[in-house]
Amino acid sequence: MRIVVVGGGVGGLTAAHRLGGEGHEVLLLEGSAELGGKIRRRRVAGVEVDVGAEAMVNRRPEGVGLAAHLGLDVVHPTTASSRIWTRGALRPLPRTLLGAPLDGDGLVASGVLSPEGAQRALAEVVAPVEGDPSVGDLVAARFGDEVTDRLVEPMLGGVYAGRAREISARAAAPALLALAERGSILQQAAALPVDARPVFAGLEGGMGGLVAALAAGAFEVRTGAQVRTVARRGEGFEVTWAATSEEGPRPHERTTADAVVVATPAAPTARLLADLAPDAAAELRAVDHASMAVITLAFALDDVPRLAETDASGFLVPPVDGRRIKASTFSFAKWGWVRAAGAAEGVLHLRTSLGRVGEETALQASDDELVARSLADLREAVGLEAAPVDTHVQRWGGGLPQYRPGHVDRVARVRAAVAPVPGLVVCGAAYDGVGVAAVIGSAERAAAELAP
Repeated sequence: MRIVVVGGGVGGLTAAHRLGGEGHEVLLLEGSAELGGKIRRRRVAGVEVDVGAEAMVNRRPEGVGLAAHLGLDVVHPTTASSRIWTRGALRPLPRTLLGAPLDGDGLVASGVLSPEGAQRALAEVVAPVEGDPSVGDLVAARFGDEVTDRLVEPMLGGVYAGRAREISARAAAPALLALAERGSILQQAAALPVDARPVFAGLEGGMGGLVAALAAGAFEVRTGAQVRTVARRGEGFEVTWAATSEEGPRPHERTTADAVVVATPAAPTARLLADLAPDAAAELRAVDHASMAVITLAFALDDVPRLAETDASGFLVPPVDGRRIKASTFSFAKWGWVRAAGAAEGVLHLRTSLGRVGEETALQASDDELVARSLADLREAVGLEAAPVDTHVQRWGGGLPQYRPGHVDRVARVRAAVAPVPGLVVCGAAYDGVGVAAVIGSAERAAAELAP
């Protein structure tokens, strides 16, 4: 079977790798100049580091399973722990489930909440859960607004670049929703099984290794190929794309296929499906996206001796505190390979992230301005006074789909609308989760539908 995969992010690459490995003739078309989507590596101060996704969920099987299949070395974060920068100090992150407290004593001791906020949180209000509430509203109704503002918001802001009171609990926090539906979350917390496995996993040398390994699969790749149309032709499809080269645009190219995997974000997918599956296209056009930026900073080791000894892996920042950044990851402390690679060059690396849904105007600042904002907050948070020896600004415009309440039902409607078109499947971050493991799972599902 001849299959065209549209989109060269991790979803499209996973589908192409699997289908090509099963003996199908696969052509992957990627509109940009490089593969990987939100997984990307760049050299900063002589070291190649992740400037996009740096990890995948270890407690889901799809990502680590694929890495093992590809022969990649999976690594886990160090024992350094994360903090929350709130109420004027870096505070320990209490035990929670996406911000919902699981340990009352730890919550109080952390100092993340005011005394009044902690008292309200401990007096959990148990009530029936109706429909598909937002994560923020669900937690606020149980534990008070302060828990949502200072715990849930920074956690979901990092994952979705969204706002907790606009993110579907059913889509983004099904385990939390299930606990709430059964009764008191705090009372159930003590009986929850302890999972000793690390929450996250990465790859030695960075997540970019996953892209390189997938791209080496048994399929053809064309970058700089912006797909314009996917049209039905008999029992198959005709795909046209605008090809570009160093000399500029070339005439449109086209090919036929028995099947097509559309692995692009919601907006371009809606455009491609407008005639093939108009109901699916209408649903996908309603999916909002958030923009963000990742700032990577490298400092000379001799300039930051105190920071080099930290036992923190970074910190989250609640938006209610009015800071410029929403998080910082001390990559050198979180990942052993980053520390070792940086030490060989006499530097250490850390990252900040900026941008939530609705904050696109703030991200229109220059690269230098985003670096300056990051340094100003780092100076206040951890006393970092040194100037970086190298920086990198990676912008992800419209990079993260927003899972509004009702998202699970929306995805079901999209798939129901696509199903009557034989040989057409969709996958990617717009459907079953925005993380690397979830996108891999979405791609594997799509590939299985084509070649069960």
